[in-house]
Amino acid sequence: MEGLLAEINKKKEATAGESSGGSKYMRRGEAERAAEAARERKRDEDRRKREEEEDAERERKSERAGRMRKEAEAMRNASLSALADGDDTPGGSPAPDAAAKERGQNITWDECVRRLRSKGQPIRLFGETDKDVRHRLRALELLGDRGSKDQVDFKRAVEDLEARELERKARGEDKTQAEKEKSDKRRQPDGPLDLGLIKTDFNKLHPLIYWAFKNLLNEWEEWLAARPDDVRRSTEGKLAAANHAQSAQNLKPLFRMLRSREAPEGVVRLLAEVVHYVQIRSYQKANDAYLRLSIGNAAWPLGVTSVGIHARSSQGKITDNIAHVLNDEVSRKYIQAVKRLLTFSQTVRPPDSISQMMG
Repeated sequence: MEGLLAEINKKKEATAGESSGGSKYMRRGEAERAAEAARERKRDEDRRKREEEEDAERERKSERAGRMRKEAEAMRNASLSALADGDDTPGGSPAPDAAAKERGQNITWDECVRRLRSKGQPIRLFGETDKDVRHRLRALELLGDRGSKDQVDFKRAVEDLEARELERKARGEDKTQAEKEKSDKRRQPDGPLDLGLIKTDFNKLHPLIYWAFKNLLNEWEEWLAARPDDVRRSTEGKLAAANHAQSAQNLKPLFRMLRSREAPEGVVRLLAEVVHYVQIRSYQKANDAYLRLSIGNAAWPLGVTSVGIHARSSQGKITDNIAHVLNDEVSRKYIQAVKRLLTFSQTVRPPDSISQMMG
């Protein structure tokens, strides 16, 4: 009897263990809750990993920026010292006192203060010694003597213009009839540039853009030459002629790239739009294409990224779209010349509707 009871109790315990272990079937709600919990855990893990990567990337950028600032400051100090000390005699012997005074090394403190004030510069920066102040004055004087490169280019354009004017007067005032007919034939377009060539025959755009801008440049030159003598000799007339000469000089790199078909694809595509809209006298749309070429569609075309006190996860996307005009000095110059051609074309061939004019 006792053995039978023991066997019954053993069976009860086994049955209770199986019931407490759970069934092999699950309800649909329980399965969905389990899957949602798994997805939530995975999202939390991904978010944590992404935040860790962003923090690490932010730290690397801050370290790199700090290192670049230190290197730039060191290079600036070294260049200032080199500019200040670069006029020593090659034999190693010290220069005479007169030359030292001319370099600004042995000038009196009152003279140094007077020169700095005349340049609108502070007398002493934080942590500067008297020697550092004199070095800074010498560097400012050397940089001031060099002048702006744009002013030098403009002056050279004016000198070249005057030389060509004298040469033209020596040869004769007007072009020959054959040259005029040749220029008229070259200026005759077959029609507006077809924007469909961007997708069908991209290489055909290079010569079309080249001759469109070349003809506009030649037409601008003939229009300036056809002005009365009193207008050409006036200050405004000389300035307009100098602008044309400078634009022709700045467009040479663009013409070279178009002839060799080495211009960037994005630049060629936007220049094709500019040429097309100029030929149909839709200057408003041509100006829009010029703006996309110059400053692009970037949210901050000038490179500003930190506009607040809080860091953002998408901060690196701000400078993805870099404007072509900011790439280098050559691009800035020929894009500015393209804008001048737009203005000239609107002057000599105004649109039918005032709404198509660019501001």
